[in-house]
Amino acid sequence: MFSFNVIKQSKKSRARLGILRTAHGEVETPSFVPVATRAVVKTLTSKDALSAGSQLLIANTFHLHLRPGEKIVARAGKLHKFMQWPRPLMTDSGGFQVFSLGFGHDFGTGKILKEKSDKQIKTGQQPQKIRITDAGVEFRSPIDGAKVFIGPRESIHIQEQLGADIIFAFDECTSPIADRAYTESSLDRSHLWAGLCLKYKKKNGQALYGIVQGGKFEDLRRASARFIGALPFDGIGIGGEFGDDKRAMTRMVGWAVDELPAEKPRHLLGIGYPEDIVPIIKAGADTFDCIAPTHYARRGFAYTSAGKIDMKKIMLLKDQKPLDKKCKCEVCKTYSRAYITHLLRAGEMTAMSLLSIHNLFYFNEMVARVRDEIRAGRV
Repeated sequence: MFSFNVIKQSKKSRARLGILRTAHGEVETPSFVPVATRAVVKTLTSKDALSAGSQLLIANTFHLHLRPGEKIVARAGKLHKFMQWPRPLMTDSGGFQVFSLGFGHDFGTGKILKEKSDKQIKTGQQPQKIRITDAGVEFRSPIDGAKVFIGPRESIHIQEQLGADIIFAFDECTSPIADRAYTESSLDRSHLWAGLCLKYKKKNGQALYGIVQGGKFEDLRRASARFIGALPFDGIGIGGEFGDDKRAMTRMVGWAVDELPAEKPRHLLGIGYPEDIVPIIKAGADTFDCIAPTHYARRGFAYTSAGKIDMKKIMLLKDQKPLDKKCKCEVCKTYSRAYITHLLRAGEMTAMSLLSIHNLFYFNEMVARVRDEIRAGRV
């Protein structure tokens, strides 16, 4: 059971309101998707993530394949029962690890360059620790160094055993320093894999999303969007690298959205800091995932209406105000800045949990406000 309906299309941007329907409930879109890489939103229980307003989570195929293994998850009743999450779930295909454990690791880059680089990845070049072929990718396990092969067949098989409502085609997430020739050859490979994923997937009620690649090159992005959009996928992921600044990123998302079928949902992979949220929704993303809320919470940062606050600062030990006086989350209703700062400085893990709950609530409320703005015709 999967469907998507557009409820309202903005007249001011590509933004829209929609409803995703799955066997585990509905998702109002646009929606922020917290990352539950290993079947957990870090430091939180599934109940905590739900109480923070999360509608949909995304777990990771590669990491769950390594530990505990998809067979163990399947025996436990699949991911929803295994992690006691009652709402919809996605699983990423492992395509991001082709980048993060490959050229991303080699050159120390993310999906968006923090500064311009004169380094280039050229056709035929291979990462140091993985090997990419048309058949798939040979990884080395970051746990014990063992060889791990994942291609389209393996990725789909693992995701079927994990049992998420929405799964993704296996692809190569390209690096922002890949040259045009490398990006073209990688795109051809990802398109080949997309067709194979459709071939291997069983008719089991899971929705399968194809993924648009093409890097920073407008013609390749648009061509990929047309190619993937024409295949019988249930939805579309927009992936890969996003240039060397945030303005380039929103242009690149727009290129893809312009070419995609309007009736299919669009998920932007791995993007969603607070400053990104309104631009990417205006560019046409329906759902998007990002590690930022919990990543920064574990480092002692709170996202608030007054900006990001470093809660480790000693001066906050005297501050009896909540993290954010405008916030209605349980943490802000219950605890002071002084208490959370004390926990952080004392090395207590509870501080990371409290900040993660607050940050997730903050992100989810921010997107809920954007939905209201679209509904009112202001976005």
